Amino acid sequence: MSRVGKSPITVPAGVELSIEGSVVTVKGKLGTLTESINPEITFEREGDVLTVIRPTDNKLHRAQHGLYRALINNMIVGVSQGFQKKLELVGVGYRASHQGQNLELSLGYSHIFVLQVPTEVSLNTISDKGKNPIVELASYDKQLLGAVAAKIRSLRKPEPFKGKGVRYVGEIVRRKAGKSGAKK
Repeated sequence: MSRVGKSPITVPAGVELSIEGSVVTVKGKLGTLTESINPEITFEREGDVLTVIRPTDNKLHRAQHGLYRALINNMIVGVSQGFQKKLELVGVGYRASHQGQNLELSLGYSHIFVLQVPTEVSLNTISDKGKNPIVELASYDKQLLGAVAAKIRSLRKPEPFKGKGVRYVGEIVRRKAGKSGAKK
């Protein structure tokens, strides 16, 4: 049995969870999320504990058992606490600034990147002197937050020789030695 799928989900106070057919809706203080699921997967609710139940042990049901449990848990955590990601810009002359939901990034190219961040994601930039600029993203939707952070990171991925690029705060970039001239 799936280790992820069989663990119960605790629904905290202040979070409304409704299951209507194949649509799960979660409402909380930060927002509302909905997810369409396989109607064969069922749920059992006892008080504030929700358990995901699969009908059979075939491969599809085993895969979806853990998937839907994780998705619903992320929805509950998102609407009650929210999620946050921080990106660090490492490189000489790399800058970040924002005006509303527009993020402007200068990443060493001849042009500036301007990204329109969705309204569900709150945006903040920190530029302290002597430190690398940091872009802070926060949202109640974990999937959307991860997609926005991955899009920003894809504009200039960290390279292994000098370590320049956009990386997550705390991400370890494996460094390479580079060329060494042949001496005779």
